[in-house]
Amino acid sequence: MSDQNVFDINTKKKEPIEWKRYTKLGIFFVILIAVILLLFTSLFIVKEGEYKVVRQFGEVVRIDKEPGMKYKIPFIQSVTTLPKHQMTYDVTEAEINTKDKKRMLIDNYAVWRIEDPLKMIKNARTVINAETKMEEFIYSVVRSELGRLEYDEIINDEKSSRGSLNDKVTDKVNELLQRDNYGIVVQDVRMKRTDLPEANENSVYTRMISERDSKAQEYLSMGDAEKQRVTAETDREVKELLAKAGADANVIRAEGEAEAAQIYNKSFSKDPSFYDLYKTLETYKKTVDDKTVIILPSDSPYARLLMGYTE
Repeated sequence: MSDQNVFDINTKKKEPIEWKRYTKLGIFFVILIAVILLLFTSLFIVKEGEYKVVRQFGEVVRIDKEPGMKYKIPFIQSVTTLPKHQMTYDVTEAEINTKDKKRMLIDNYAVWRIEDPLKMIKNARTVINAETKMEEFIYSVVRSELGRLEYDEIINDEKSSRGSLNDKVTDKVNELLQRDNYGIVVQDVRMKRTDLPEANENSVYTRMISERDSKAQEYLSMGDAEKQRVTAETDREVKELLAKAGADANVIRAEGEAEAAQIYNKSFSKDPSFYDLYKTLETYKKTVDDKTVIILPSDSPYARLLMGYTE
């Protein structure tokens, strides 16, 4: 017989033993992997700034708030996450009517957070629904509060009541949220922008320009009237001052002329001949110049003076 037809009986006996060993090893690894998967599916991590909501068959069984490693029943319980930190929500732009019946666009934003996740899930179910309900309350309160104010009080920085208005809106929105047990808290509501609806923006601008022109004309008229009053008052005071000054000048002039006459009389009375000479010379100033031709009798006083006779 050839060697090819010879079989080792010991080799035939070892094959089932090796197969069983590999089978057990495979089962062990399968069980190990299953345990690891089971372990990973039953553990979860709670991070800072988030809530972990554990549900069983759709119902909330607990809410984990503290950071750390937590567990759940695998395949039966599920975990969802809710934000714990503050969030900003941009409220949809809306139209409101002011106290003076003017329409305007209001654009707000809100800073809010989830305070009681169980109440939020029970009444709002999702974050989106909670934001929607919050927006409804904000719009309702803002419309009510701004409806009590004039248009100029809202847009004019000097007359603006936005600071107190923001606080008032925040408080009232929180009252409504707390009343309906939504489990969320609004930290702040702020007005980003106020504007006019596009449909009546041009007409309002035209009316504003007309009002400003009318006011400017009123101020100009008041200024002209005041100018005329001041001018008339000044002219009257000037006339009074000039009249008084003229009267005082006449009195002073008369007194001076009287005193001068007394001095002249006193001086000239001491030498009548000199006085006559002086008066004659004074007349020469008025009657004689470089073009004057005088024909006088030789015995006249002028001729005698001109010729040097003093007697």
